[in-house]
Amino acid sequence: MIVLDEQLLGRNLHIEMARWYPGAIIYVSSLRPNSVIKDEALPTLLREQNQPTFVTINETDFWQRIPASESYCVVCFALTDARVREIPQRLRALLEYPEFRTKAARMGKIVRVAEREIVYYTIQDRTPRRLE
Repeated sequence: MIVLDEQLLGRNLHIEMARWYPGAIIYVSSLRPNSVIKDEALPTLLREQNQPTFVTINETDFWQRIPASESYCVVCFALTDARVREIPQRLRALLEYPEFRTKAARMGKIVRVAEREIVYYTIQDRTPRRLE
């Protein structure tokens, strides 16, 4: 399951992702309808899902701030709002790396995808590692 941050709502990214991602694609707002979801509540909501991958452009609030958990993966895209249309293609490229190819492999990782680098930390090691 891919869970898209509320900032990505209304961009139809789920339509593009559904062309290649076989699982469910939802928006975080559907995890707790009719309420405001604070950033600090997100880990609890994600743990209640079945191995979700949360996707956001809000890297300042999540990268090296959200705790890693074996129950979920968080992917922070270092993109401006004007470039969110790149997310489906960049996410697909990320999921082709062996470290992220399966849900089981992704769990426990927090990822930052920037223009020219991909770094991540894990539940076991908070030191960021760079993908080559």
